[in-house]
Amino acid sequence: MQPTVAVAHYPEGAGHATRMLAVARALEARGATVTLAGGGHGARFIEYNGYEQFEPAPVDFIGDYQGGSLGHVLTNSLPSSARRVYDYVGWLRREQPDALVTDDMFAAMAAEFADTRLFVCTHNASAYYDAVIEQGFTWLLNRHQLFAAEAFLYPSIWPADPGDPPGVTRVPPIALDAPADEQERKPVETDVLVVPSAYSTGYDDLAARLRDAGHEVTFVGGPDWECVPALLPHIRAADKVVCSGYSTVMEAAVAGTPCIVYPFTDEQHGVSRVIERTGIEGFQVEHSPAHVVRAVSQPLESPAYENGADHAAAHVLGDRS
Repeated sequence: MQPTVAVAHYPEGAGHATRMLAVARALEARGATVTLAGGGHGARFIEYNGYEQFEPAPVDFIGDYQGGSLGHVLTNSLPSSARRVYDYVGWLRREQPDALVTDDMFAAMAAEFADTRLFVCTHNASAYYDAVIEQGFTWLLNRHQLFAAEAFLYPSIWPADPGDPPGVTRVPPIALDAPADEQERKPVETDVLVVPSAYSTGYDDLAARLRDAGHEVTFVGGPDWECVPALLPHIRAADKVVCSGYSTVMEAAVAGTPCIVYPFTDEQHGVSRVIERTGIEGFQVEHSPAHVVRAVSQPLESPAYENGADHAAAHVLGDRS
């Protein structure tokens, strides 16, 4: 009998949607039927790829905490969180999937109420954060996910690190490739592909600086950029990629394209520290536009990783041969 797997993505940043959509496609390739949910920044991207999805109540901890205050979290994010869990419970009870795979902590909480088999797929760890409140919350969240899930799938570009949550199941970095009918379309080659995240700032100025330095630049999300079903082919076609978010870092790893990481959020800075500490080839962290421009002009080894999407799908479906 063909299994049905619910796939839910976190709403903060489109990268969550691309990562979970990659897992969804890998599940479909293995014969499963998928049903999607998540909303937020990734909603338009999911729809662009031809999928419909359920959109639970939105929540924005990054905007409320890092762009606001603890008061914003208490008055906005917490009530929204409760509504999101409630919405997910209703969705899971209606869909009655054989399993749920998610990087959304609210969907993971809802799985317990809906009595749904749970697989967590995220790189989030308490070691990424400096603020005590973020460290403590993420530590508790990781412990809950390890307890509630059949497997905590941890996509990583670095070797085992002391900052990784104990007990996770490591998988290679996960990246979304173009659908079969789009793979013959050749992307535009460029010197530098600049990929901002939903919370990064100053990337317009950074792109201008890179052009002034003599580089051919393609700016994802800029006025000349058209939405594409997957960014991976465009990353492959670039000599280097500049980004903030870990989803693009994983895509660069799978694409084999050298990557300069220019972090903004607390989580992005935490991931960058692990990248610097482990000294993995193909990645360099910089913290100012001037240093990014300098790094782009210097040689950098190409990374080499396989795509972990099928590894994740195999765990969910119980086929790890």
